[in-house]
Amino acid sequence: MSERNGREAWLPELAEQLRKVDKLRRSGRYEEALSRMRQLAEVHPRQLRVLLELGLTLGVWGGAPAEALPWYERVLEMAPGHVSAQLHRALALARLGRHAEAVADFNALEAVGYRKALVLYMKRAESLEALGRHPEAERDWTLALAEDADNPWLLQQRAASRARLGRLEEAVADLTRALAPREGEEVDAELLRDRGLLRARLGDTAGARADFEAGLAALRTGDPPTLAEELRQRLSEARLIAGGGSSRARDPA
Repeated sequence: MSERNGREAWLPELAEQLRKVDKLRRSGRYEEALSRMRQLAEVHPRQLRVLLELGLTLGVWGGAPAEALPWYERVLEMAPGHVSAQLHRALALARLGRHAEAVADFNALEAVGYRKALVLYMKRAESLEALGRHPEAERDWTLALAEDADNPWLLQQRAASRARLGRLEEAVADLTRALAPREGEEVDAELLRDRGLLRARLGDTAGARADFEAGLAALRTGDPPTLAEELRQRLSEARLIAGGGSSRARDPA
């Protein structure tokens, strides 16, 4: 069998076996899928796709990033710069709290023009935040929004990032964009809560009170009870301040 760079050429007959494994994973038969993948990796230790799929079975389907990591490493040892292996290694490192290493992998992917830029920017932003590198995290949320403009979740994340940087008015503007009416979507009580908190920090008690009231009205089945409790508490505080019950506005953050 021909080899290249220490690994075997792809065997077409493996494709059907991997399809069967994928079917097992998707049907919830994880242990059987994992057993088959381990057998394939033992028989074909130089097949990059087999090694990668074993890592994915462990890391994505099994929720075991620590066990998946060595398989991504093996792929990268045989094929430095393997894009999929590098991405999933970065994701596994981030889940394990090894954020500096994850950022290094994300940077390498960016350098080669990784085509799924949205995923890269989102996940790198999360790792940068974990490292306390907030200006860089805000930059990455902005880059992610360039890929998916007006995505409410991305706007919420950038708003939180900007709030951490003290850029409260810009954070409020992001949440206002996130709350813009969208066909088929209901108003998000969590976004209203977040904007109300920021408005309170800016001294806009009336705006904060309006957001907390709207948030309570927008609560949906399935929203956590703690959200309703917090909205009621914040509304009560805002009314107290508006009624002169406190000589100065408290920072509710």
